[in-house]
Amino acid sequence: MGVPADVLVLKEVVCTVLLAIDTATRTISLALHDGERIHAELTWRTANHHTVELSPSIMTMLAQAGLTVGDLTALAVAQGPGSFMGLRIGLGVAKGLALSRRLPLVAVPTLDIVAAAQPRTRGRLVAVLQAGRGRICWQAYTWRRGKGRTPPAMWRPRGKLALGGWDDLIAEVEKETVVSGEIDPEGRRRLSETDRPVRAASGALALRRAGHLAEIAWARLRADATDDPFTVTPIYLH
Repeated sequence: MGVPADVLVLKEVVCTVLLAIDTATRTISLALHDGERIHAELTWRTANHHTVELSPSIMTMLAQAGLTVGDLTALAVAQGPGSFMGLRIGLGVAKGLALSRRLPLVAVPTLDIVAAAQPRTRGRLVAVLQAGRGRICWQAYTWRRGKGRTPPAMWRPRGKLALGGWDDLIAEVEKETVVSGEIDPEGRRRLSETDRPVRAASGALALRRAGHLAEIAWARLRADATDDPFTVTPIYLH
């Protein structure tokens, strides 16, 4: 008896699969992506239990997709900024898999993942994440093409990373701005009360997802722009 056609199709679809890992903050996200579509995605908020939650969640997600670690062909990881513990654990797992299985690795700045979820809008985008002790870290983005012949138009970083409070971020707003990422209740209150031209992204668009990390990584893989797992280092907040 031959193999059913649907099984053959499934094997063809998952002949390449990238595992994306984002543990930069208390929001953890994982995704399996074959370069065209997401096969599985899992996002949750942890109470700083990255160590005990990450590896079992990866194995469960692989099993649910009918895959094993041996099916992985590439890895992507959130590089930071983020918490020391979260980044160390995520990068450790990603680098370990890349080195042991000789797989290409792509490390992506955390706030670039936030920006990738936001559709084009007029003005600026500011991506934020919580930095602890009432502070936030943020990066401004503008919609433009990159350098080169035919790079896609997308949100690209403008200026340097900043660290401070919500009032510091709002004080920088001069033209229409959307803020996306880890916006706490205090941040939403401040953004809604100010008379500056700024608004918060919706909760769904503000969620940092590994599916977007995977898509950024696939674009870099196609451009042969990978990272050396021996030398790649995290970007910390301090």
